[in-house]
Amino acid sequence: MKETILITGCSSGIGRYCAEQLHAAGYNVIASCRKPKDVAQLQAQGLNCVELDVSSQSSIENAITEVLTLSGGHLDILFNNAAYGQCGALEDLPTNALRAQFETNLFGWHELTKAIIPIMLKQSQGKIIQNSSVLGLVAMKYRGAYNASKFALEGYTDTLRLELMDTNISVSLIEPGPINSKFRENAKLHFEDTIDMENTRHQQAYKNTLERLSKTTSSNSFTLEPDAVLNQVQRILNSRSPKPRYYVTQPTHLFGVLRRLLPSRWLDKILVKSA
Repeated sequence: MKETILITGCSSGIGRYCAEQLHAAGYNVIASCRKPKDVAQLQAQGLNCVELDVSSQSSIENAITEVLTLSGGHLDILFNNAAYGQCGALEDLPTNALRAQFETNLFGWHELTKAIIPIMLKQSQGKIIQNSSVLGLVAMKYRGAYNASKFALEGYTDTLRLELMDTNISVSLIEPGPINSKFRENAKLHFEDTIDMENTRHQQAYKNTLERLSKTTSSNSFTLEPDAVLNQVQRILNSRSPKPRYYVTQPTHLFGVLRRLLPSRWLDKILVKSA
């Protein structure tokens, strides 16, 4: 049996694919999902899976207890992945929607990571993997809540890496661009729940947003399948000294270079056309 890995956000997309493939490769995978029906589906496939809503303190605490029972108190890798995207111009965004974005995309990750670090310190080793985004490197219009949560995650993770440098716990960011998943479908639901389409100066832009989010497949030619993320996760698992960052997709590589080379106003002219 290989190492034990806890993966959050395994209902679909990147999390589910990585959980299934790493389980098949012999890892002791403990997947987690927010909904009981998704937990049951993965358990039916032979995976260990726990119910975990990263926006709920009590859910996190209950899940950690169950994870430690399943793992015998030992955990080699934590892959923080559970997240969603809240669309909408910042001027139209209810503050509670911004809070909810951070609860899922950052604060819940902090609670879980904070609980796992003592376990890794006790066993004198561990790896923490954070699934970020190209939107943690550069910003795009109508994605302000998600941009902010991922920019915050980048700073959080860089700080965590510095603070754990005197230990044998590595901390790495994976930064994907467009990946085929249910991300657009979930983003559409949150957008429709929070944004008032009738009372905004961005009405036409929002119509375009809804059209984009309603597509079953991405129109972005650079979109990759979840295996592109899995490849980077496997690189981290197989490395004795994982890198701080792993880019996925051409847009991430491109914008990672452009944000270092271009003045902000030049980069803005490129990004404003990308919405």
